Amino acid sequence: PGPAPRNLSRLSLSRAYSIKSSSIGSATGLCLGQCCRIKPLSCKCKLGRSSQPPPDSRQHFSASSSASEAVLTAQSDIRKLFVANEKIGVLLLNLGGPETLDDVQPFLFNLFADPDIIRLPRAFRFLQKPLAQFISVARAPKSKEGYASIGGGSPLRQITDAQGEALMEALCGKDIPAKVYVGMRYWHPFTEEAIEQIKKDGITKLVVLPLYPQFSISTSGSSLRLLESIFREDEYLVNMQHTVIPSWYQREGYIKAMTTLIEKELLKFPKPQKVMIFFSAHGVPLAYVEEAGDPYKAEMEECVDLIMEELEKRGMANPCTLAYQSRVGPVEWLKPYTDETIIALGQRGVKSLLAVPISFVSEHIETLEEIDVEYKELALQSGIKHWGRVPALGCEPTFISDLADAVIESLPYVGAMAVSNLEARQSLVPLGSVEELLAAYDSKRDMLPPPVIVWEWGWTKSAETWNGRAAMLAVLALLVLEVTTGQGLLHQWGILPPFP
Repeated sequence: PGPAPRNLSRLSLSRAYSIKSSSIGSATGLCLGQCCRIKPLSCKCKLGRSSQPPPDSRQHFSASSSASEAVLTAQSDIRKLFVANEKIGVLLLNLGGPETLDDVQPFLFNLFADPDIIRLPRAFRFLQKPLAQFISVARAPKSKEGYASIGGGSPLRQITDAQGEALMEALCGKDIPAKVYVGMRYWHPFTEEAIEQIKKDGITKLVVLPLYPQFSISTSGSSLRLLESIFREDEYLVNMQHTVIPSWYQREGYIKAMTTLIEKELLKFPKPQKVMIFFSAHGVPLAYVEEAGDPYKAEMEECVDLIMEELEKRGMANPCTLAYQSRVGPVEWLKPYTDETIIALGQRGVKSLLAVPISFVSEHIETLEEIDVEYKELALQSGIKHWGRVPALGCEPTFISDLADAVIESLPYVGAMAVSNLEARQSLVPLGSVEELLAAYDSKRDMLPPPVIVWEWGWTKSAETWNGRAAMLAVLALLVLEVTTGQGLLHQWGILPPFP
């Protein structure tokens, strides 16, 4: 039997958030764009799956598409209102990755220098960059091995650039002339670089589209927080009309594109109907979900349900399971873990496994090395005889066309922040609606553990956590000694510069 239904009711982020100035609609001042709740859905995916689809989700596509149909019915009006005399831009947000082995250490430095990744106690904030330098140098050799095994660098930028080109062509084909920009969080082209180009091109309407299907405060949230800080400091950007599409995992085109890829890979197995479909999603710290209300887990589970439902419509009723990969550091992450689940499946006698990188739309080290090499080897060692992996979506035509539709549907909700007094500016919506987003899902973000290393203090029963804290105290003591005396191993190794 399948697991007991779980209540996944929460605020839906799949629609665009926007700010509407007083000239839009009859209301005065500012208001949020569409925001709705969806009905609870049961997750059917653990180590088995119920053959009965949840009753509510059958209505999902027809219900969620009704608003889209209403918008697209008047598409000619949209073009007149939102395209004429306007320069439309689309900003794709992604993590970024080193393109060569020489890029690995500086990429890691950028990653660990982010206060959202490593949160030092306030008294030690001045050590943020020295600590990032220390960790990046220490981790670089191991990371270089991983990137060397996939060709010497991440293909993420190349794939994202291709997705941007394909999206621009799709929009043009739908009579929406728009320029598409790519902004990476931790490597070139940085978000700041994309914003500068947007300003140079004189974009007047901007749609911000994170390339993460499901929203998480550690992925989309981090990129949007950076954007918010950039917007607050720039007069041109403050007054530019803009909107954000926070997540889009529910969209019919995305679901159908994923289902088609899974269907193709299933047919490669000797007995397709006997294959266990193994959805592997990038993990996030458990505290983000349980304490901050991050919708990532609920959105991921619903996304899997929708894909499996679409497979059933095509005559495939395979069992499935969902697990989370790429955990690091001493904190507890979302469970079940991918590696432990693979071992458990082998012990249960599963012989055919199809891995689906559900949270990734581009190939990178987590798919090409972690899944294709590490998890495949683990699966074969665990008794699984037949292994397959669904490719990331990349530039799959149905997926790209659906992203273009998402952009078009968001245009009516693009609005302007009509405030001229810098001191009076509140959070910009939706780039400042990120504030509303994070207020709902990350209200304790200053106290939550970061994605990689924990800098929280207090009593705990976890020996593993205390061991991690002891190690971090030792590192802090070492850094304080090095910084205050100007002598020590870090200076001898050239990691920290000598005192003048």
